[in-house]
Amino acid sequence: MTPALLIPSITAVLLAGGQGLRMGGVNKGLQPFGGVPLARNALERLARQSCPPAQVLISANRDLQNYRALGVPVWPDSVPGHTGPLAGFLTGLTHCRTPLLLTLPCDVPRFPLSLCERMAQALQGVQAEIAMVFAPAEEGPARAQPVFCLLRASAQLRDSLAAFLANGGRKVQAWTAQHRLALAHFDAPQDDPRAFANANTLEELRTIEPGG
Repeated sequence: MTPALLIPSITAVLLAGGQGLRMGGVNKGLQPFGGVPLARNALERLARQSCPPAQVLISANRDLQNYRALGVPVWPDSVPGHTGPLAGFLTGLTHCRTPLLLTLPCDVPRFPLSLCERMAQALQGVQAEIAMVFAPAEEGPARAQPVFCLLRASAQLRDSLAAFLANGGRKVQAWTAQHRLALAHFDAPQDDPRAFANANTLEELRTIEPGG
């Protein structure tokens, strides 16, 4: 039997810094899902993980007091101009004090409760620098889900990402392709095929909601 991997401590950064343009400009993380804001739903699912993170941060650029009311540290992007999820990755790497950093968006409310553990196993299994989720977004073919990443919280990765953003880079997969990457598979028959379904509109959010 293969011995269980020792999983280092993880910090999770919840990405809530977008403009929510396809939701009419509302703040996604504060929209209700199952009676609570999406951001609180994510925090509760992180607390219930089979390998829960040691710390959770929120990356947000507006309504900071509302996010701080959820009881975790909140940090705005250091890169101006709404440059996308990688700016939140950099925020997480800047403030992470654990060996690993998990990135996840606020608009995917059904992510698995085994997320941290299985991503860490994928990362350590091949000694990668970054692990990325590979799963269906809906009930379709599996593909990479690039906003769900587990990063080694090293100065090298932080500096690499800062340089990539400074040079105009915006796409997650264009940056991760520069590093040793592992895929964490969530496409087994027993996995929820809608676990990584995201809500870009209020209508999509209602269809993902329990009973939707």
